[in-house]
Amino acid sequence: MQRKIRVLVRRKRFPIGLLTFQDIQECGYVKDTGFVWLRHKKKRELCKLEDVVLSFDAEITAYFEPKKIKNLTGVKAKEFLIWITLTDIYIDQSSSITFKTNLVGLSKSFPMSVFNV
Repeated sequence: MQRKIRVLVRRKRFPIGLLTFQDIQECGYVKDTGFVWLRHKKKRELCKLEDVVLSFDAEITAYFEPKKIKNLTGVKAKEFLIWITLTDIYIDQSSSITFKTNLVGLSKSFPMSVFNV
């Protein structure tokens, strides 16, 4: 299962370190719509980027397009003391990865190199 989702992430031009692949129990991809789901054994806090921590729920869903992840569920970012639900991730023309939330249009960008494994 890990191999399947890793191939998809690479195909959509995202760095492999963007998502957590440990303890995947189930995953799927609907090619016609781009819908992806990942089910892990448990929730995990994985990444610490500068002053931001990413948290992945046991179930993550999203719609994948080249250089864009839309309608993301199950991923949150903690900056300072506040947890914010992320809704979109995209790679811009300068090859930065931007995390976006619907909450008042907040976003934060990181260099792509931060996610290279």
